[in-house]
Amino acid sequence: MDWLTGSKQGEAKKLISQLVDSTRRDVAARELIKLGADAVPPLVDSLQSPDPKLILTIQHVLARIPSATPLLVKALTTAHPLVRGRVAEVFSITRDKSAIPALLDAVRGEYFTVRARAALALSNIGDPKVINFLLPLLKDREDEVRRAACVAIAKFNDPTTFDEITAVLLDDPLIEVRQSAARALGETKHPAALPFLMEALRDSSWWFEQEQAAADLLNAIKNMGSAAVEPLIEALHDREGTVRRYAAIVLGEMGDLRAIEELSMTLYDLHVEVGRVAAEALAKFGSPAVDILIEALRHPEAAVREHAVTALGEIQDARITPALIEMLRDPDREVIKQSILALGKLKDLRALSALREIANSRTDRELAMLAKQMVG
Repeated sequence: MDWLTGSKQGEAKKLISQLVDSTRRDVAARELIKLGADAVPPLVDSLQSPDPKLILTIQHVLARIPSATPLLVKALTTAHPLVRGRVAEVFSITRDKSAIPALLDAVRGEYFTVRARAALALSNIGDPKVINFLLPLLKDREDEVRRAACVAIAKFNDPTTFDEITAVLLDDPLIEVRQSAARALGETKHPAALPFLMEALRDSSWWFEQEQAAADLLNAIKNMGSAAVEPLIEALHDREGTVRRYAAIVLGEMGDLRAIEELSMTLYDLHVEVGRVAAEALAKFGSPAVDILIEALRHPEAAVREHAVTALGEIQDARITPALIEMLRDPDREVIKQSILALGKLKDLRALSALREIANSRTDRELAMLAKQMVG
C-alpha cells in the first residue's frame, strides 16, 4: 500500500500549496484534516517555510489532526531544529498531555530555540508537575530560554516559584530578560508577587540610564490592581527621587482616590520632576483634585505654581478658569505662559477678554502671539 500512502502525501503537498491562497485556504485545510496521518509528514516538512502566516496555518491544521501526535512527538527529536520548535508550538495549541514526556526531553535538549518553545508549550498544557523541570531554565545560558522560562513558570501562578523568578528580575545581566520576568509576575496578578515587584522598583539597575525599560515594571505593578495602592503610596516617601516619581506615575494611572491626599503632598516635593509628575497624576483624577491644585497656585516656588497651572489645564471644571485668569498676573513669565496655554485648552468663554488683553499688548510679543493663538 506504499503507492497509496505516497499518493495521499502527494495530494497533501498540493493542498499545502493552496494554503497561501486566501480564497482556497479553508477548503484546503479541511481536506488536509480529512487525510489525517498521511498529511502529517508533508505538513511537518512545510514548517520550514519562511512565511509566518503559512506556518501558523499549518500549525493549526496539525493541531486539528488527532492522529498527528505520534508523528509530531517523533519530529521533536528527529526534525530540523527550526521545525522542532514549531512542532512544540503545535502542542501549545493542542495542550495534549501525552506530549509532556517528549517536551520535557526537549527542554533539556541541545537547541535553545527548541528549549524555549517547549517550555512555553508545557506551560500551556498546564500540568504543575513539570514546574521543577522548568526552574533550571531560569539559569539557562541563552537569554531567549530564560525569558521563555519566566513566562512559562509564572503561568502556573504558584507563589513558591516567585522567589526564583525574582532572582531573574533583579539579577539577570540582560535588562530584556528582567523585563520578561516583570511582565510574567505582573500577569499572575497574585498578591504574593507584589513585594518582589516593589523591590525591583527600588533597584536602580531597573532605571539608571535605561528608564524606558522600567515601563514593563510599572505596568506589572499596575496589573496588581488595588493591592498595589498602599505600597505605592509608601514609595512616595522613598529617599530616591526616581522611585517617588515612578510611584506617582502609576498612582495617577490607577486612579484610586486613596492616593489623592499623598499626591497632594508630593506636589511640593523638593525634586522638581517628582512635583511635576505628581501634578500630572492629580490631573488624571479630575474634579476631586481641583481644590488641591488651586491651592498650589499660591505657593512661593514658581515651579510648583507652573506644575499646578499645567495640570489644571487638563481638567474641565468651572472653578478653574477664574483661578487661571488670576495667574496671568503672576510674577513668573513661565507661569504666565503655561496659564495662557491652559486657558486655551479649557475653551471657556470667560477667558477671552483676559487673553485678548495679552494678545493686544506689546509688552511681550511672544506671549501676545501665544494668546492670539489661544483666542483663535
